Amino acid sequence: YNEYKSYLRKMSGLRVLVGCKRVIDYAVKVRVRPDQLGVVTDGVKHSMNPFDENAVEEAVRMKQKKIVKEIIAVSCGPTQSQETIRTALAMGADRGIHVEVPKGTEADLQPLAVAKIFAKLIEKEQPDVVILGKQAIDDDANQTTQLLAGLVDWPQGTMASALEHSDGQLKITREIDGGLEDIKVKLPAIISADLRLNEPRYATLPNIMKAKKKKIEKLSPGDLGVDIAPRLTVKKVVDPPVRQAGDKVPDVATLLDKLKEKGHIKA
Repeated sequence: YNEYKSYLRKMSGLRVLVGCKRVIDYAVKVRVRPDQLGVVTDGVKHSMNPFDENAVEEAVRMKQKKIVKEIIAVSCGPTQSQETIRTALAMGADRGIHVEVPKGTEADLQPLAVAKIFAKLIEKEQPDVVILGKQAIDDDANQTTQLLAGLVDWPQGTMASALEHSDGQLKITREIDGGLEDIKVKLPAIISADLRLNEPRYATLPNIMKAKKKKIEKLSPGDLGVDIAPRLTVKKVVDPPVRQAGDKVPDVATLLDKLKEKGHIKA
């Protein structure tokens, strides 16, 4: 049966599930809320998570190479997350799935809950590949891909900076401390995208107009049987300390005296 499924993939192309999270735009200066339990999100520009843009772009490129037959863009979040899905559709995704959570609770949607949602969507949609951004720039967790791979027992290729498909496998190039690492995974598989994977395209006006007509299916975590109650509690959020100005010293001896004075080295 598995060999038959593999044959069908080769003949008809792959189905890809791609994540696209709505986050505060990378260019916005983030402000801590007065209650110190999160950051200010009201009236703040949001956009697609940059790593997810790479994930969507790679899926679209695979479709242009006739490797992929269908791209399904998924976003978990408030109603405004549909705008993020529309961006993915304008980039080239075929349809979207919006798993809606109440506005104001999206910060409590933690990686484990998102992984469980994607696991249920894998059951529903039967994709061959799932491509996610390696991390979101709001929580910097870098956990969803790994958790999802564990939940569905699929091979994973994380932090991909290059991706090639051949003979029912994906070759992933990863940047590591010692240079580059190449791994191969059999399909179905889960991939996380690094920024160097590609240069995401800008959606053209005609494609933005076409995206308005593409279908977005709306679901709730309850529809999928997923409990999204947070497992972790945020106790306090504070701004990083203001960096102090440095001192210039005329010579090494003065530098050592300064370091001793501040207690950084023993006298």
